Amino acid sequence: MTVVRAPMQDDYLGTAIDFAAPVGEPALLAPDSVQWRVYKNPIALGIGGIAAVLLEFAEPRIRSGVWDHSTYKADPIGRSRRTGLVAMLACYGPASAAKEVIGKVNRMHGKVKGETPAGDRYRAMDPVLLDWVAATASYGFLMAYDRFVRPVSDADKDRFMADGDAIGREFGARHAPPTVATFMEMMAELEPRFEPHPIIFEFLDIIQSGRAAPGVPRFLHRAIARASVSLLPDHIRRKLELGPRYDLTRLDRTALRIAGRLADRHVDRAAPHCQASVRLGLPHDFLFRSSAEQRRLLAAAPLAA
Repeated sequence: MTVVRAPMQDDYLGTAIDFAAPVGEPALLAPDSVQWRVYKNPIALGIGGIAAVLLEFAEPRIRSGVWDHSTYKADPIGRSRRTGLVAMLACYGPASAAKEVIGKVNRMHGKVKGETPAGDRYRAMDPVLLDWVAATASYGFLMAYDRFVRPVSDADKDRFMADGDAIGREFGARHAPPTVATFMEMMAELEPRFEPHPIIFEFLDIIQSGRAAPGVPRFLHRAIARASVSLLPDHIRRKLELGPRYDLTRLDRTALRIAGRLADRHVDRAAPHCQASVRLGLPHDFLFRSSAEQRRLLAAAPLAA
């Protein structure tokens, strides 16, 4: 097939990001990975990303590091957009561009250090904290897709967690949990440090206000915030004092599942996953075809091998 180069998608700190080029350059993860299936869905990424932040903010050192050194509360739109772009690049982008941008992110994070209000010192590049941040992102995206888009088999859940190591290591994580069960073990080890905090509620207020994504209807923002809370294990939710006002309603669940499944069928040639498919010699709608057809296409596409 003829590979047509798409226009540049974006720029990150001076690095031009083009998901369609260089032609044939692989991503950090293969097109048949569970990540390629999950990351194409904005509903799963939205819900899962917020759930990940809640689990990160439960840990005082991460909470202070993010809130004291981040632009999120002042510029939620810009911060959300940049975070989303890096996530897309890590999954679908050419590996060279992904590594370059993640390197710049790591250098910025290398300057982040300080002390929590309780006097605990922290630094953003602490391996323990990096492991937890990478693990929560994987868990959040995966469970949001499973709960609100399409069920994921237990085997594919574990494959998703294990394959996340390829992305996590670029960010400095060294002990990515290879299964959902080992993620739960990691959480149990950190849980004694978890605590409720006003910043967690302030963060959820920003999400529910719609400021981070003004183009999405307000009621959907509130539903997404509650859905994110619903992904937390019940005992963690109780520990963080995320009470009944964050309960997911039947209407929330129905609306999100409809939105999630519609998004999972929406084909946009300009989307990163479609451009990345073309970059590897696959049809732009590769991820929307049956599993059998995907296997056939991968076997016939030398660029994707």
